[in-house]
Amino acid sequence: MRIAAVLQDRCQNRKCNKECVNFCPKVRTGVETITFGERGKPVISEELCAGCGICVNKCQFEAIKIIGLADELKTEMIHHYGENAFRLYRLPVPKKGIVTGILGPNGIGKTTAIKMLSGIETPNLGNYREPPSKDDVLRHFAGSELYDYLVSVYKGGVRTAMKPQYVDKLPQTMNGVVRDLLSRVQERMSVNEAAEMFELTDVLDRDLNKLSGGELQRVAMAATMMKDADVYFFDEPSSYLDIYQRVRMAKHIKQLSIDKQVVVIEHDLAILDFLADSVNVVYGTEGAYGVFTLPRQVRTAINVYLDGYLPEENIRFRDRPIEFVPSPPRSEWNTGNLLEYGTIEKDFGEFKMRVEGGAVRIGESIGIVGPNATGKTTFVKMLAGVVEPDKGKMDAKVKVSYKPQYITGDFDGTVRELLHSAAFDTVQSGLFQGEVIVPLGIKHLMEKTVKTLSGGELQRVAITLCLAREADIYLFDEPSAYLDSNQRMNAAKTIRRMMEKSGKSGMIVDHDIYFLDMVSDSMMVFSGNPGHTGFGEGPFAMRDGMNKFLKAVDITFRRDADTHRPRINKPDSRLDREQKSVGEYYYSAN
Repeated sequence: MRIAAVLQDRCQNRKCNKECVNFCPKVRTGVETITFGERGKPVISEELCAGCGICVNKCQFEAIKIIGLADELKTEMIHHYGENAFRLYRLPVPKKGIVTGILGPNGIGKTTAIKMLSGIETPNLGNYREPPSKDDVLRHFAGSELYDYLVSVYKGGVRTAMKPQYVDKLPQTMNGVVRDLLSRVQERMSVNEAAEMFELTDVLDRDLNKLSGGELQRVAMAATMMKDADVYFFDEPSSYLDIYQRVRMAKHIKQLSIDKQVVVIEHDLAILDFLADSVNVVYGTEGAYGVFTLPRQVRTAINVYLDGYLPEENIRFRDRPIEFVPSPPRSEWNTGNLLEYGTIEKDFGEFKMRVEGGAVRIGESIGIVGPNATGKTTFVKMLAGVVEPDKGKMDAKVKVSYKPQYITGDFDGTVRELLHSAAFDTVQSGLFQGEVIVPLGIKHLMEKTVKTLSGGELQRVAITLCLAREADIYLFDEPSAYLDSNQRMNAAKTIRRMMEKSGKSGMIVDHDIYFLDMVSDSMMVFSGNPGHTGFGEGPFAMRDGMNKFLKAVDITFRRDADTHRPRINKPDSRLDREQKSVGEYYYSAN
C-alpha cells in the first residue's frame, strides 16, 4: 500500500518552481498524477502515483512524502484528515486496573487518539468526504476489544477527564484564583484534600496568571483527578515538574488506576517506565501518518522504542539504536578553569539562596539538578548577568549565551530571519548545519513565522538560537520541556557534541534523568525548602553528584540489561535496599 502526504505547513508553493509537477514522469507523459488545489498546493493521486520518489527528492522544502505501508493496515485506518493529509492507524484500548502508556514522537497522532477515545472526535475510518455515523463506526469495530469500549463512550456510559498538554495556556482560557478553579470540580475529593496531595496549599488564593509552570501543572493534575470519571487521560503530566514531583505524580496516577482506566502520554522515559504497566508504541512520519502497535509490557516497549525495530512487524523506524553508557564520564579534567566564583548569596525577601563557591572548566558540560523553587534558574540568571547577586561576584569577562526557562515567540518574522539576525555566519556554516540545524529539525521550520510555532518547535528554535551565538559558556534552562523523547535525545546529543567540538562549556538545568545522563560531564546539586531557601553545591563528579541528588529524592536506579538505560527501582525492593546500603543510587551495574 502506498500513501502520499503533502505537508501543508512546509509547502511554499509561491517560492518554488513547481518541481513536483515538472519532474514527475507520469505528468510528463500526460497523466494527471499531480494537480494543484484551490490554494495552489499540489494534490497527488495515490492511485496514479508510480512511487518513483522524484517529487520527494526534488521538493526543496521536503513537503512531500511518498510512503510504502503494509497492506494489512488498509483495513485498520482510524482517521484520515483529507486528501494527502495525515492518517491514523489503530487505537490503544484503556483497561481498568492498569496504566496504559503511549510512547512516540510529536505529530503522529497521540493527542488525536485521545480525542477519539474520549468521544471528542468520531473516527471517519478513512472516509473524510462522507464521514460515517457513530453506529457505522461501532459496526466496523464489532467483535473487537475496542467495540465494547466505544459502545460505552457513545452511549454516555463513560465519563472522561483529560489533563491538557499545554498547561501554560491555562491562564489564557481561565480567570480567577486557584481555589475558584478547583472548587468547580470537587467530586472525588475536596479542594483542601487536592491542595495537600499536590502541594498547592500556599497558592490556593493566588491568581492563575501568577503561577509558575510547575504550579500550573500541579493545578491541572489536581483538577483532573478531582473529577469523578471512569477514564482519565494525562497528556504529558511531568512537564515543568522536578524529579521529586514527578515521582509523586507517578505514584498518584498508579493509585488512581487501581479502580479506574488511565491513559498517559509521557516523554520522560524514566517516569513512563515507573508509572506505566503496558505501553503502546506509536511510529510513523510527522504530519503524514501514525500507527499504534499492540500493547507491550513497559520494559519491552521502551527497549523496542530505543532500538527502533519492531520484530513482529519487521519494521525499522529509527536509523540507529539509542544507547546509554552504564558508567559515569571521566571525573578528571586536564583543562583549565573557564570561570571561578566564590560563595554567592541573594535575598528576595521571602526567598533566600546561597551557592557555594566553585568553578567551570573549559569544555565541561554541567547538569544542574534539584527541586523547583530552590534557586537553579536564579543561579543561571546570575551567570547570564540578568540578576545581580547581593554577595559574591560572577566573572564579567566571560561571554554568555542564555536560553531562558520560559520562552515566548515575540519575534515578528520567520525562524530564518530570527536566526540570521542573531548569528548569520554561524548559522550558514557547514558545521552548524550538520550538527544543529539538521538534528534538531530546524530546516523544516525556517519559513514559519515565530509567533505560529508550537511549544516544542519554539523550544528547538530557542536551543538553536542559544548555540548560534558566539560565547564562552552556554546556559540552558529546561531545554527538554515540550520536546518528545526523540527530540530530547537529539537535543542532548546536539548540545554535548557542540560543547566537545567547540571546546566551549555548558550548564544545563533539567529534570529529565535520561537527558542529563546523555548531556552532562558533572553535576551541580541544589537543595533547600522550595520557595523559602535554596542551597547550591558543586560541580561534583557525575557519580558523586547523582548519588547526592538521588539520596535526597530517596530513589535508586538500576541499569537495563539490554540497553543500559536507567530504570527506577521499586521502593524498598531488594535492589533498592542493596544500592542504598552501598551508597550507589545511579551507576549500578545490576
